Amino acid sequence: MHIPVLRDAVIAALIPHPEQPPKRVIDGTLGAGGHTAALLEAGAAEVLGLDRDPLALGIAGENLARYGERAHIAHASYTDMREQARTLGWDTVDAILLDLGVSSMQLDRAERGFAFRHEGALDMRFDPTSADSTAAELVNGLEVDELADIIYQYGEERESRRIARAIVKARPYTTTTQLAAAVEKAMPRRHDDKIHPATKVFQALRIAVNDELNVIESVIPTALDLLGVGGRLAIISFHSLEDRIVKEAFKLAATDCICPPKVPVCVCGHRATVSLITRKPIVADEAEIAQNLRSRSAKLRVVEKLGS
Repeated sequence: MHIPVLRDAVIAALIPHPEQPPKRVIDGTLGAGGHTAALLEAGAAEVLGLDRDPLALGIAGENLARYGERAHIAHASYTDMREQARTLGWDTVDAILLDLGVSSMQLDRAERGFAFRHEGALDMRFDPTSADSTAAELVNGLEVDELADIIYQYGEERESRRIARAIVKARPYTTTTQLAAAVEKAMPRRHDDKIHPATKVFQALRIAVNDELNVIESVIPTALDLLGVGGRLAIISFHSLEDRIVKEAFKLAATDCICPPKVPVCVCGHRATVSLITRKPIVADEAEIAQNLRSRSAKLRVVEKLGS
């Protein structure tokens, strides 16, 4: 089993007192089961792993079989964590982990369409069995302005309109390499470029296909509500858009009053429900980055649930 990103930091965050390990943990982004296995090895009594990807569930099932009934696996989005927890009789949990974005396993499979290193179908759905629109349907069906907005907002690409026009001009597309070639033609790669010009476009399309940012924003309140007092929520993000959402949501949840500064007496009634365990994100050290390049952009933020 591969070593999951920020494994040791996740264990330290979610099991701060090894002599009192958590009884009920949710791994909302199971993947191949690396984090779940690490949590179980560190003493967590039971872990419920959720994933939208049937392939990931199959691999995780094999990797976690040795833990028997301590490991629970479900084909579900982390947005459904409350319902999935209730199927086990869990009204509250002690810890929750979300490892956002696309997994190395998904990137390495050409047929999933997340990367353009190898030719594959232009899909990008986390759950390929779902009825969600594929990336091919977006690039072949959207108007220039709609496509440009996605590339700009989710890829933070300044040349979004130029790229969108080039994409529309050369469509239709069925494969990842076709799309990457169209983007590269619109934005020729210079010798000093660190990333391929299609990288941001593929990121933007993946986020749009899976509605990732809205899903992240909506799940944080659910996760915080599901935690018992003293429970911890840890979220690993991989780009600035994700991290900004997590940072702001945690900051708001950890703030007592959100009235405008000029209001003399608090009238909002807002009260902090968590304390910030990480005021700055935890990042990978040089040794981990050397072992796993994907960890170089990982940021871990953690909060702890307060009592009423």
